[in-house]
Amino acid sequence: MTNQSESMTGVDDSTTNTTEPFEAVIPFEPLNNTDLSKVRNYKPLPSELSPEMIAYDEHQLLREAYTKLKGGKLPERHRSLSIIPKFYSKPPSEGSCLAQKLREEARSRFLKEKSTQLLDNQEVQQILQLLEKRSKSCSQDSYSKIDLSEQLINYQEFVSVGKQSSAKCQQFFQPSVFAKLFNGDPYGRLSVASFFTYVMRKVWLHQTRIGLSIYDVQGQGYLRETDLENYIIELIPTLPQLECLEISFYSFYVCTAVRKFFFLLDPMRTGRIKIQDILASSFLDELLELRDEDLPKEVQFSNWFSATSALRVYGQYLALDRDHNGMLSIEELSHYAKGTLTHVFLKQLFQECLTYEGEMDYKAYLDFVLAMENRKETQALQYFFRILDLNKDGYLHLMNLNYFFKGIQLMLNECGHDHVKFEDVQNEIFDMVKPSHPWRITLQDLIRSGQGETVINILIDLDGFWMYENRENILADNQDTGYN
Repeated sequence: MTNQSESMTGVDDSTTNTTEPFEAVIPFEPLNNTDLSKVRNYKPLPSELSPEMIAYDEHQLLREAYTKLKGGKLPERHRSLSIIPKFYSKPPSEGSCLAQKLREEARSRFLKEKSTQLLDNQEVQQILQLLEKRSKSCSQDSYSKIDLSEQLINYQEFVSVGKQSSAKCQQFFQPSVFAKLFNGDPYGRLSVASFFTYVMRKVWLHQTRIGLSIYDVQGQGYLRETDLENYIIELIPTLPQLECLEISFYSFYVCTAVRKFFFLLDPMRTGRIKIQDILASSFLDELLELRDEDLPKEVQFSNWFSATSALRVYGQYLALDRDHNGMLSIEELSHYAKGTLTHVFLKQLFQECLTYEGEMDYKAYLDFVLAMENRKETQALQYFFRILDLNKDGYLHLMNLNYFFKGIQLMLNECGHDHVKFEDVQNEIFDMVKPSHPWRITLQDLIRSGQGETVINILIDLDGFWMYENRENILADNQDTGYN
């Protein structure tokens, strides 16, 4: 019967195409007379005759018909998979120099094209002048002399200004933009100031996005630590407030600035940050705020990226490093701030963070400082929670709380204060947090309660615990002295 089948098809099994897309699921058994008759009379339906099927040879059609008659199933992969064009290519490997150069050139041209789509200063000035004509009370000399805060335009005037603007400005005169900025004016008017601020903000965001993308070596929409370091090191000469920094301090300044980005925007420690997340944060605003030559002293002190702040943090690090080896031990870090952090907490901190022969480097110290100075932030609570979660099971139970509070009790005894029972503190913590489980506190419980900072202070900082215990007296004293 096998010989008959071969003579009928004219195809020898030994010459079967090895790249055929369909394989019979069941073993190829000899055909009996009934099956052979059905195969000879089999005709595919018109809907089954796709262009790909026409290209099949007679042997492939025979195998498909045989599989259907025997109740077998065709592979689930659709035939169209063989003709769908490739739409994704992996980035070239480091060894592919030519492919990398080609990719870099393509990205460079793409970013250059995007740059040409941005509004230049002349086009922004044109929009401002057209808005001035509508307000009739603004000076045309410079942006700083123009007060548009009291000017309003309706939708007809909005459209009219758009028609008089250049082609690249049309994106800002869409109905959706007017609706987005409309603040409920009873006469349907839009604030000229809010519109112009919107235009300037969008232009700045696009410019900054292109500027950051230049440092995106991988071309994947995110920046690694080295990419962000390169961006900041080239930005330093353009910031007047950083002119006082010596070149020898640049590496420490860059490290200080980059750590804030990664601590607050990369809490999962992936080693990269999306460019969109950088733009959505306020960090670039703070960094570029240093362009102002007349920045007030109090603003410089509160701005993490200022020279004043960077020198303050680095100076504290040097002051703590008593043996001058460039690293901090547990005993040296215990003098941080007022020296009120418990030894229990510091010991666990050094077990959790990356250390070198049991000592902390400047980068790990920056993470610690950022957590201490931003205890209300979710990322800081994540930092502390990793330390407090001794068993790494995702929650804090009574054993965790008792273990860390013993450090507070020990410092209270050393200072001669009355003993505080853990049971009393335990009840207060659970009353504040109100966790979903009666005896467990998760990170989400701390974040949701809004009391995460207070709980952290009670467990790791004697000064924080004292302020909590005496909060009523402190509030009364502030009221008596006129402070809110």
